[in-house]
Amino acid sequence: MPVTLPYGSWPSPVSTDLITSASVGLEGGCVDGDDVYWVESHASQRGRASLWRLSPDGSATELTPDHNVRSSVHEYGGGAFSVASGVAVYVDFASQRVFRVERDRAPRPITPEGGLLRYGGLVVSPARRYAYAVREDHTTSDIECVNTLVRLDLDTDNADGGVVVASGADFYSQPAVSDDDRLAWFEWDHPDMPWDATRLVVAEADGSEAVVVAGGPDESAIFPAWAPDGSLLFCSDRTGWWNLRRWNGSHVTALHDDPYDCCNAPWLLGAAPYSVLDDGRVVATLWIDGLPRPGIVADGAFSPLDFAATSLSYSGTGSRTVARIGHADAPLEVAVVDWVDGSRRTLRRSSDTDLEVVSVAEPLTWDGPEGEVHAWWYRPVGLDTVGPDGELPPVIVRSHGGPTGFSSADLSLGNQFWTSRGVAVLDVNYGGSSHFGRAYRNRLRGQWGVVDVRDCIDAVRVVVDRGLADPARVAIMGGSAGGYTTLQALVSSDVFGAGLSDYGISDLSTLATDTHKFEARYTDRLVAPWPEGRDVYEERSPIHHLDRLSSPMLLQQGLDDRVVPPNQAREMAAAVRAKGLPVALVLYEGEGHGFRRADTIAASFDAKLSFLGQVFGFVPAGDVPVLAIDNLAAGRAAARTDRQPG
Repeated sequence: MPVTLPYGSWPSPVSTDLITSASVGLEGGCVDGDDVYWVESHASQRGRASLWRLSPDGSATELTPDHNVRSSVHEYGGGAFSVASGVAVYVDFASQRVFRVERDRAPRPITPEGGLLRYGGLVVSPARRYAYAVREDHTTSDIECVNTLVRLDLDTDNADGGVVVASGADFYSQPAVSDDDRLAWFEWDHPDMPWDATRLVVAEADGSEAVVVAGGPDESAIFPAWAPDGSLLFCSDRTGWWNLRRWNGSHVTALHDDPYDCCNAPWLLGAAPYSVLDDGRVVATLWIDGLPRPGIVADGAFSPLDFAATSLSYSGTGSRTVARIGHADAPLEVAVVDWVDGSRRTLRRSSDTDLEVVSVAEPLTWDGPEGEVHAWWYRPVGLDTVGPDGELPPVIVRSHGGPTGFSSADLSLGNQFWTSRGVAVLDVNYGGSSHFGRAYRNRLRGQWGVVDVRDCIDAVRVVVDRGLADPARVAIMGGSAGGYTTLQALVSSDVFGAGLSDYGISDLSTLATDTHKFEARYTDRLVAPWPEGRDVYEERSPIHHLDRLSSPMLLQQGLDDRVVPPNQAREMAAAVRAKGLPVALVLYEGEGHGFRRADTIAASFDAKLSFLGQVFGFVPAGDVPVLAIDNLAAGRAAARTDRQPG
């Protein structure tokens, strides 16, 4: 017989140790001849990412034992390694230098010391001993750093930092190199982001004879890849959906026309998220209602493949590629997939632990003012434990980052941490999220802090109306842009009984004036042009509206964060404390924008659990450190118990 315990107090098999030490971050890979490469990261090693090679004899070798394979271009990085003909190049995070490594040889640097030049979007030329990269030059300024596309000689130290082959645009993304050494890339300028408007460019190997073949003010043309016949493939949303198109040297044609996106928003540098087969057919993925459907694109049509997944990413040329595959009820994996015969060989799983009980994502949709809105609902599922009759569970509303991000239905140990303890999770893909077409993304244009907040509130209304959650114990949680939505929701409504913000934005004007180059003009589209729209920024900045706040708040922040400076969390905590509301501020040394170290990740989960337990009135099972919360007694005395969505 199951044991009856209050929601939030259930013993859980999902410990912080399982989330950190027993879990591996998997970032995809590639096939090079008979060898297979992939990147994995370990929170127990302070988030260090390493490049691995699997040889035909089945032996696995770590190629970068002394380095952290990670780029800092655009702050978010991506494209930190590339392999061709047995030659691998990668970026070391600490120095941002590019290293070359070949079989049975030690890595050696091929870019200069100093740390002011950053590299990402690496690709090794199959025709010559070159690598191409996006280079970010911070010599004169961090905010006004100069982005270019450069060529690196694999056999020299490239003391000049690389030969510039393209310059003049504000931003460049990962180049694609053809067998005959032609280049393709996409570029864009402020105030656009790459999902707003880009230019797709083709040039000779030295950057000469460059021509724009697609893109424009209302088109995001991204992720180029060369086909065996010499034509160029890419994703374009000129019809409102990112679909595949082909440039044959003179004009562009559509490979298929489907009302679904075939790629994600390009926050990171990286290769095209589709595979070009030897016969010219393409394996692509359509995202349908938040779930991936892979298939073959040929003869103007998309033919689905029998391949179950909740997230899916891959790239490369040839029938065999390395795929990163998510599942609703099993750990993430990287596997070699043969798209011709359908075989799959798992290389690595994110965890070797299979959970005895899993809360599987349930799709949740409702009609909003602009159309359908999407979310995932995770019910509390305990190990031989149930909640008391007549009691409804507390719920955490998750607001993802970006805000042009996306929450998949993958098994997340972070979500299971809560559901296994008796706390429901409501993960909202609010208007502005990717994977649902341009119109869905554009719902947030000029409406950040309005549409996202409204959709999170409406999501609560849906689950409360269905009798799934306790309206008096609803928390909202998010990091970065999701942290902003969290803070803005707390000053825009009385639906939420608590807020949990990780490195969240409290003052939009600071984001517009004190952030890195990649996002320096992002708020022009999301809020209003700066400084002309100063009044809008003030109206939508939570720090200026604490008179509307009535909920306890937990803020957690890395002290090395360059995207959202730590002073924002400090100022918000001080203001909430002065108002007499319960508040806790936890600062982490050595952490930037996103927590990577095992001790930080464990501490952040413990802090959230202790905070919600104290605020919502449940005692967590196990040895959970008690978080110090300022004004807790006064907050309890003034706490409202009649919260309703609306």
